[in-house]
Amino acid sequence: MKIGIVGGTFDPFHRGHLDPVLAAREQLQWDRVLYIPAWRQPFKTDRDAAPGSHRFAMTALAIRDHDALYVSPIELERGGISYSVDTLEELHRQHDGASFDWILGDDNLKDLDRWKDPERLYKLARFVVLSRHPTPDTRHPENANIVFAQNPTIPVSSTEIRRRVRAGEAIDAFVDPLVSRYIHHYGLYKEGQL
Repeated sequence: MKIGIVGGTFDPFHRGHLDPVLAAREQLQWDRVLYIPAWRQPFKTDRDAAPGSHRFAMTALAIRDHDALYVSPIELERGGISYSVDTLEELHRQHDGASFDWILGDDNLKDLDRWKDPERLYKLARFVVLSRHPTPDTRHPENANIVFAQNPTIPVSSTEIRRRVRAGEAIDAFVDPLVSRYIHHYGLYKEGQL
């Protein structure tokens, strides 16, 4: 079984988390894709995120119409700093014999060797890089197994969506309609809220 993994905060989940992954899935023939919301990302410890239950729910809402896409609570249940190497080791135990592709944006590629235990990480997964910009940065560690996918670039970020919510601006062009309703129903990202 070939499994693609998308880790992230998903705060909130938006089209940029979905459309490029669907394009890459078609090219790379993953049997399934696991979205894994982080409890806390190692490089984003300076910012509080919405509670994991909300981020998990928004991810589940956004992928609901795609049979081969799933959301996993593995990092939310583990708590603490979410290290990809720990997650991959657990996934190998859960899915014996599966091969894993860790999906990441080109903006994260240059820092791959700063991730926890990179040598072990490179043995546990191949890395599939999605372009987030028209001219992606392709610098990467030489000993990592890297594949560059062809995907649409979606000019959106979770930071911009949170800013729009605080400013009372529309977000419907960037997120699934049910995610937009969820954000407004729970008052997420308003001034004074996460």
